[in-house]
Amino acid sequence: MTFSTVFVAGAGFMGSGIAYLIATKTQARVMVYDIYPAALDKARSVMEKIGGGAVEKGFLSASELAEAKKRIKLTESDKDAAEADLVIEAIAEDLRAKQELFGILDRTVKPQGIFASNTSSLSITALAAATKRPKQFLGMHFFSPAHIMKLLELIPGLDTSIETMDRVRQFGQSLGKVIISSKDMPGFITTRLGLVLINEAAFALMEGLSTPEEIDLGMTLGYNHPMGPLALGDFVGLDIVLHVLDTLYTGFGDPKYRACPLIKRLVSAGHLGRKTGRGFYEYGAAS
Repeated sequence: MTFSTVFVAGAGFMGSGIAYLIATKTQARVMVYDIYPAALDKARSVMEKIGGGAVEKGFLSASELAEAKKRIKLTESDKDAAEADLVIEAIAEDLRAKQELFGILDRTVKPQGIFASNTSSLSITALAAATKRPKQFLGMHFFSPAHIMKLLELIPGLDTSIETMDRVRQFGQSLGKVIISSKDMPGFITTRLGLVLINEAAFALMEGLSTPEEIDLGMTLGYNHPMGPLALGDFVGLDIVLHVLDTLYTGFGDPKYRACPLIKRLVSAGHLGRKTGRGFYEYGAAS
Protein backbone atom coordinates (compact mmCIF):
# COMPACT_ATOMS: atom_id res chain seq x y z
CA MET A 1 0.00 0.00 0.00
CA THR A 2 1.54 3.30 -1.06
CA PHE A 3 0.82 7.02 -0.79
CA SER A 4 -0.04 9.12 -3.83
CA THR A 5 0.74 12.51 -2.26
CA VAL A 6 3.40 13.19 0.40
CA PHE A 7 3.82 16.55 2.14
CA VAL A 8 7.32 17.15 3.56
CA ALA A 9 7.32 19.98 6.11
CA GLY A 10 10.76 21.52 6.39
CA ALA A 11 13.10 22.31 3.49
CA GLY A 12 16.41 21.79 5.24
CA PHE A 13 18.97 19.22 4.16
CA MET A 14 17.00 16.38 5.75
CA GLY A 15 13.67 17.44 4.28
CA SER A 16 15.23 17.92 0.87
CA GLY A 17 16.81 14.47 0.98
CA ILE A 18 13.55 12.84 2.03
CA ALA A 19 11.64 14.60 -0.75
CA TYR A 20 14.22 13.62 -3.38
CA LEU A 21 14.19 10.01 -2.15
CA ILE A 22 10.40 9.72 -2.38
CA ALA A 23 10.23 11.36 -5.80
CA THR A 24 12.89 9.08 -7.27
CA LYS A 25 11.81 5.82 -5.62
CA THR A 26 8.02 6.10 -5.98
CA GLN A 27 5.43 7.69 -8.23
CA ALA A 28 4.10 9.90 -5.44
CA ARG A 29 3.66 13.64 -5.81
CA VAL A 30 5.89 15.35 -3.26
CA MET A 31 5.32 18.80 -1.82
CA VAL A 32 8.16 20.45 0.10
CA TYR A 33 6.90 23.12 2.48
CA ASP A 34 8.76 25.86 4.30
CA ILE A 35 7.81 29.34 5.50
CA TYR A 36 11.14 30.74 4.31
CA PRO A 37 11.59 31.29 0.54
CA ALA A 38 15.37 31.13 0.94
CA ALA A 39 15.06 27.65 2.45
CA LEU A 40 13.01 26.50 -0.54
CA ASP A 41 15.58 27.95 -2.92
CA LYS A 42 18.32 26.07 -1.09
CA ALA A 43 16.24 22.88 -1.13
CA ARG A 44 15.93 23.18 -4.91
CA SER A 45 19.72 23.54 -5.18
CA VAL A 46 20.33 20.59 -2.87
CA MET A 47 18.00 18.32 -4.84
CA GLU A 48 19.56 19.46 -8.13
CA LYS A 49 23.01 18.61 -6.78
CA ILE A 50 21.92 15.20 -5.45
CA GLY A 51 20.14 14.39 -8.70
CA GLY A 52 23.03 15.51 -10.87
CA GLY A 53 25.41 13.33 -8.89
CA ALA A 54 23.06 10.34 -9.19
CA VAL A 55 22.93 10.69 -12.99
CA GLU A 56 26.72 11.05 -13.23
CA LYS A 57 27.21 7.88 -11.18
CA GLY A 58 24.63 5.93 -13.18
CA PHE A 59 22.11 5.51 -10.35
CA LEU A 60 19.44 7.34 -12.39
CA SER A 61 19.00 8.16 -16.03
CA ALA A 62 18.53 11.79 -17.06
CA SER A 63 14.96 11.02 -18.11
CA GLU A 64 14.15 9.36 -14.76
CA LEU A 65 15.47 12.40 -12.93
CA ALA A 66 13.44 14.73 -15.15
CA GLU A 67 10.27 12.77 -14.40
CA ALA A 68 11.00 12.78 -10.67
CA LYS A 69 11.51 16.55 -10.68
CA LYS A 70 8.08 17.01 -12.25
CA ARG A 71 6.55 15.32 -9.20
CA ILE A 72 8.15 17.76 -6.74
CA LYS A 73 6.48 21.04 -5.80
CA LEU A 74 8.02 23.65 -3.50
CA THR A 75 5.50 25.65 -1.52
CA GLU A 76 5.19 28.31 1.18
CA SER A 77 1.54 27.42 1.83
CA ASP A 78 0.51 24.86 4.45
CA LYS A 79 -2.84 24.68 2.62
CA ASP A 80 -1.12 22.55 -0.04
CA ALA A 81 -1.16 19.74 2.52
CA ALA A 82 -4.95 19.37 2.17
CA GLU A 83 -4.82 16.26 -0.02
CA ALA A 84 -1.71 14.68 1.48
CA ASP A 85 -1.91 10.97 2.25
CA LEU A 86 1.26 11.24 4.35
CA VAL A 87 2.83 14.23 6.09
CA ILE A 88 6.48 13.96 7.10
CA GLU A 89 7.69 16.71 9.43
CA ALA A 90 11.41 17.52 9.27
CA ILE A 91 11.82 20.87 11.04
CA ALA A 92 14.11 21.80 13.93
CA GLU A 93 14.23 19.49 16.95
CA ASP A 94 11.96 21.66 19.09
CA LEU A 95 8.92 20.10 20.78
CA ARG A 96 6.77 23.24 20.84
CA ALA A 97 7.56 24.19 17.25
CA LYS A 98 6.69 20.70 16.05
CA GLN A 99 3.48 20.61 18.09
CA GLU A 100 2.43 23.98 16.71
CA LEU A 101 3.06 22.84 13.14
CA PHE A 102 1.15 19.60 13.59
CA GLY A 103 -1.74 21.49 15.14
CA ILE A 104 -1.96 23.71 12.06
CA LEU A 105 -1.65 20.82 9.61
CA ASP A 106 -4.20 18.76 11.52
CA ARG A 107 -6.84 21.32 10.56
CA THR A 108 -5.81 21.18 6.90
CA VAL A 109 -4.95 17.57 6.03
CA LYS A 110 -7.80 15.23 5.13
CA PRO A 111 -9.00 13.08 8.06
CA GLN A 112 -7.46 9.83 6.78
CA GLY A 113 -4.02 11.37 6.26
CA ILE A 114 -1.13 9.96 8.29
CA PHE A 115 1.31 12.17 10.21
CA ALA A 116 4.98 11.26 10.78
CA SER A 117 7.74 13.11 12.58
CA ASN A 118 11.41 12.77 11.69
CA THR A 119 12.35 13.61 15.29
CA SER A 120 15.44 11.81 16.55
CA SER A 121 14.61 12.04 20.25
CA LEU A 122 11.28 13.68 21.15
CA SER A 123 8.18 11.91 22.42
CA ILE A 124 5.94 10.72 19.59
CA THR A 125 3.01 10.54 22.02
CA ALA A 126 3.52 14.18 23.02
CA LEU A 127 3.67 15.26 19.38
CA ALA A 128 0.57 13.23 18.49
CA ALA A 129 -1.32 14.93 21.32
CA ALA A 130 -1.17 18.17 19.33
CA THR A 131 -3.50 16.56 16.77
CA LYS A 132 -6.88 14.83 16.71
CA ARG A 133 -5.40 11.78 14.94
CA PRO A 134 -3.09 10.00 17.42
CA LYS A 135 -3.96 6.63 15.84
CA GLN A 136 -2.53 7.93 12.55
CA PHE A 137 0.66 9.38 14.04
CA LEU A 138 4.13 7.84 14.34
CA GLY A 139 7.83 8.59 14.29
CA MET A 140 9.60 8.11 10.97
CA HIS A 141 13.27 8.68 11.75
CA PHE A 142 15.44 8.96 8.63
CA PHE A 143 19.22 9.24 8.78
CA SER A 144 21.40 11.78 7.04
CA PRO A 145 21.79 11.84 4.11
CA ALA A 146 18.28 10.44 3.74
CA HIS A 147 18.68 9.40 0.10
CA ILE A 148 21.73 7.25 0.92
CA MET A 149 21.45 5.87 4.45
CA LYS A 150 19.66 2.52 4.45
CA LEU A 151 18.07 2.63 7.90
CA LEU A 152 14.60 3.87 8.80
CA GLU A 153 13.50 3.81 12.44
CA LEU A 154 9.74 3.68 13.07
CA ILE A 155 8.31 4.65 16.45
CA PRO A 156 4.65 4.20 17.40
CA GLY A 157 3.11 6.53 19.95
CA LEU A 158 0.87 5.30 22.73
CA ASP A 159 -2.20 5.26 20.46
CA THR A 160 -0.67 4.54 17.03
CA SER A 161 -2.69 1.88 15.21
CA ILE A 162 -1.20 -1.30 13.80
CA GLU A 163 -2.63 -0.32 10.40
CA THR A 164 -0.69 2.94 10.46
CA MET A 165 2.54 1.15 11.33
CA ASP A 166 1.97 -1.42 8.59
CA ARG A 167 1.23 1.17 5.92
CA VAL A 168 4.29 3.25 6.72
CA ARG A 169 6.49 0.16 7.03
CA GLN A 170 5.47 -0.90 3.52
CA PHE A 171 6.12 2.61 2.25
CA GLY A 172 9.56 2.66 3.87
CA GLN A 173 10.40 -0.63 2.23
CA SER A 174 9.36 0.80 -1.14
CA LEU A 175 12.01 3.48 -0.55
CA GLY A 176 14.63 0.77 -0.21
CA LYS A 177 14.98 1.17 3.54
CA VAL A 178 15.72 -1.44 6.17
CA ILE A 179 13.16 -0.94 8.93
CA ILE A 180 13.66 -1.18 12.67
CA SER A 181 11.08 -0.19 15.29
CA SER A 182 11.42 1.20 18.78
CA LYS A 183 9.18 1.95 21.71
CA ASP A 184 8.45 5.63 22.32
CA MET A 185 11.29 6.31 24.76
CA PRO A 186 13.67 9.30 24.70
CA GLY A 187 16.17 8.88 21.87
CA PHE A 188 14.55 5.63 20.69
CA ILE A 189 17.27 3.06 19.76
CA THR A 190 19.72 4.87 17.55
CA THR A 191 19.94 8.33 19.08
CA ARG A 192 20.08 6.95 22.60
CA LEU A 193 23.04 4.71 21.82
CA GLY A 194 24.80 7.06 19.42
CA LEU A 195 24.66 10.11 21.67
CA VAL A 196 25.95 8.21 24.69
CA LEU A 197 29.02 7.24 22.65
CA ILE A 198 29.63 10.82 21.49
CA ASN A 199 29.21 12.09 25.04
CA GLU A 200 31.58 9.49 26.51
CA ALA A 201 34.16 10.31 23.84
CA ALA A 202 33.87 13.98 24.83
CA PHE A 203 34.48 13.04 28.49
CA ALA A 204 37.53 11.01 27.42
CA LEU A 205 38.88 14.01 25.51
CA MET A 206 38.17 16.41 28.38
CA GLU A 207 39.99 14.09 30.80
CA GLY A 208 43.05 14.01 28.53
CA LEU A 209 42.74 10.29 27.79
CA SER A 210 44.08 10.87 24.27
CA THR A 211 43.80 13.15 21.26
CA PRO A 212 40.59 13.53 19.21
CA GLU A 213 42.26 11.73 16.32
CA GLU A 214 43.30 8.71 18.39
CA ILE A 215 39.98 8.47 20.25
CA ASP A 216 38.22 8.35 16.89
CA LEU A 217 40.75 5.89 15.43
CA GLY A 218 40.06 3.61 18.35
CA MET A 219 36.46 3.31 17.21
CA THR A 220 36.95 3.36 13.43
CA LEU A 221 39.73 0.80 13.36
CA GLY A 222 38.96 -1.09 16.55
CA TYR A 223 35.18 -1.34 16.14
CA ASN A 224 34.86 -0.78 12.39
CA HIS A 225 32.73 2.35 12.81
CA PRO A 226 32.70 4.39 9.59
CA MET A 227 33.26 7.62 11.53
CA GLY A 228 34.67 8.26 14.99
CA PRO A 229 32.29 9.62 17.68
CA LEU A 230 33.98 13.02 17.94
CA ALA A 231 33.96 13.53 14.16
CA LEU A 232 30.33 12.41 14.17
CA GLY A 233 29.46 14.94 16.85
CA ASP A 234 31.00 17.69 14.72
CA PHE A 235 29.08 16.43 11.69
CA VAL A 236 25.74 16.40 13.53
CA GLY A 237 26.38 19.77 15.18
CA LEU A 238 27.34 20.12 18.84
CA ASP A 239 24.34 22.33 19.54
CA ILE A 240 22.09 19.49 18.38
CA VAL A 241 24.15 16.96 20.34
CA LEU A 242 23.74 19.05 23.50
CA HIS A 243 20.00 19.51 22.94
CA VAL A 244 19.44 15.78 22.49
CA LEU A 245 21.57 14.89 25.52
CA ASP A 246 19.48 17.31 27.58
CA THR A 247 16.34 15.60 26.24
CA LEU A 248 17.69 12.19 27.28
CA TYR A 249 18.72 13.48 30.70
CA THR A 250 15.31 15.08 31.28
CA GLY A 251 13.42 12.09 29.94
CA PHE A 252 15.22 9.42 31.97
CA GLY A 253 16.46 11.43 34.95
CA ASP A 254 19.61 9.32 34.83
CA PRO A 255 23.01 11.04 35.37
CA LYS A 256 24.64 8.83 32.74
CA TYR A 257 23.01 11.11 30.14
CA ARG A 258 24.36 14.38 31.57
CA ALA A 259 26.11 16.35 28.86
CA CYS A 260 29.89 16.57 29.05
CA PRO A 261 31.02 20.04 30.22
CA LEU A 262 33.36 20.23 27.22
CA ILE A 263 30.39 20.03 24.86
CA LYS A 264 28.65 22.80 26.82
CA ARG A 265 31.74 25.00 26.64
CA LEU A 266 32.16 24.50 22.91
CA VAL A 267 28.50 25.32 22.27
CA SER A 268 28.70 28.42 24.49
CA ALA A 269 31.69 29.58 22.46
CA GLY A 270 29.83 29.03 19.18
CA HIS A 271 32.09 26.16 18.12
CA LEU A 272 29.41 23.81 16.83
CA GLY A 273 31.42 21.56 14.53
CA ARG A 274 31.65 21.49 10.76
CA LYS A 275 28.98 24.12 10.21
CA THR A 276 31.00 26.75 12.11
CA GLY A 277 34.48 25.52 11.17
CA ARG A 278 35.41 24.34 14.64
CA GLY A 279 34.21 21.80 17.18
CA PHE A 280 36.24 18.92 18.55
CA TYR A 281 38.33 19.45 15.41
CA GLU A 282 39.45 22.52 13.46
CA TYR A 283 38.00 22.73 9.93
CA GLY A 284 38.99 26.21 8.82
CA ALA A 285 36.17 27.95 6.98
CA ALA A 286 32.65 26.97 8.06
CA SER A 287 31.29 24.06 6.00
